[in-house]
Amino acid sequence: MSRTKIAGLAVVTAAALALTACGRGSTTSSSDPVGSALSSGPAKGTITMWAQGAEGAALPSLVKEFEAANPGVKVNITAIPWDAAHNKYQTAISGGTTPDVAQMGTTWMADFSTAFDPTPKQVDTSGFFEGAKAATMINGASLGVPWYVDTNVIYYRTDLAAKAGYTSPPTNWADLKAMAKAMQEKAGAKWGMALTPGGADSFQLTLPFIWSNGASLMNADGTKWTFDTPEMAGALKYYQSFFTEGISDKNLSTAAGAKESAFVSGATPMLVNGPFEIGQLNQAGGADFDKKYGVMRFPKQKSSTSFVGGSALVVFKKSKNRDAAWKLIQWLSKADVQAKWQKMVGDLPAVQAAWNDPALAGDEKLSVFKEQLQDVKSPPANTSWTQVGAAADTMLEQIVKAGTDPAAALKDLQAKADSIGTGG
Repeated sequence: MSRTKIAGLAVVTAAALALTACGRGSTTSSSDPVGSALSSGPAKGTITMWAQGAEGAALPSLVKEFEAANPGVKVNITAIPWDAAHNKYQTAISGGTTPDVAQMGTTWMADFSTAFDPTPKQVDTSGFFEGAKAATMINGASLGVPWYVDTNVIYYRTDLAAKAGYTSPPTNWADLKAMAKAMQEKAGAKWGMALTPGGADSFQLTLPFIWSNGASLMNADGTKWTFDTPEMAGALKYYQSFFTEGISDKNLSTAAGAKESAFVSGATPMLVNGPFEIGQLNQAGGADFDKKYGVMRFPKQKSSTSFVGGSALVVFKKSKNRDAAWKLIQWLSKADVQAKWQKMVGDLPAVQAAWNDPALAGDEKLSVFKEQLQDVKSPPANTSWTQVGAAADTMLEQIVKAGTDPAAALKDLQAKADSIGTGG
């Protein structure tokens, strides 16, 4: 997985789509909603763990502390590329060769839910961000815990905003668009804001606007898709207007570094992304560029809701050392360990108490992410979301590039989603 994690959680959705389309998987959880009790005392034996990307590379040095605190345990970590991970987990589950513990992308929880061990009651989940914890709940059962979280906010050039007459970030949709226009008219920007015009996983990036307008992807009990609604149409009409009014580029470049380059040059002084973007912008902009931009949570319409992604930690039912595996997860969920992990790899802690660490609490930009994490949602945890999301990607491109009326496009998407079903 690239460091573009929220979008990156769906890097391998093509593989997931193929599997889901063939009927693979179910959202049916364990008949026992609470896992068996853990033993008292330290962890013992060998724990096998699979982890992806930067996490897989950095974990061995971190877990040495766990091994030191539990002298009878050894943790063997296998690093897996994100683009190979989904198929590798699928093969391991089918063949009964799963590890004890795994890093699981939140959008994959439903795909593999029948293979996960329910969370034991000794594993305290009360301190996690609620939006992140919801992604680990399948049919009412907790099947793991959040490990790290990602959410999108809006990055904006404070220096150019000041030239345009804005000394504080906008707090509602009308002001967001007005500031974007003003930076074009008064601060020399070619485009006011970078918004995705279509392509793989593009609909996912519109969800903050959709949720903030009061729309939902499904009804409350998860039995029906709810695309054909005034709230959804209104959100996409607002999104479309950025393109029809020349504020956003219909042909936005997806080349590596393109968004960062346009942001640094001032050609496009606003973009949407996760916390990893801070490092990318600072590198692209050079010394002191961090003083030229800020971040803001999504301006409020009916709410100020963003997307929550990240990864969970799960134990497989076929674990050969279940007890020690859950104790490792307990340790990785400690606030001080999560704060240390953030310093190592930049992942935002899923445990709220970890944000009391001075390095996090004193960071002006990261504090905005913490605020945004108080109001986040994730896509439905069912195996049909991959197919439905792909159909929504196509719809979004039609709305942006062909000028299709959102209300009409959503009627068509509703019909397609109904035919796909809800994966239950």
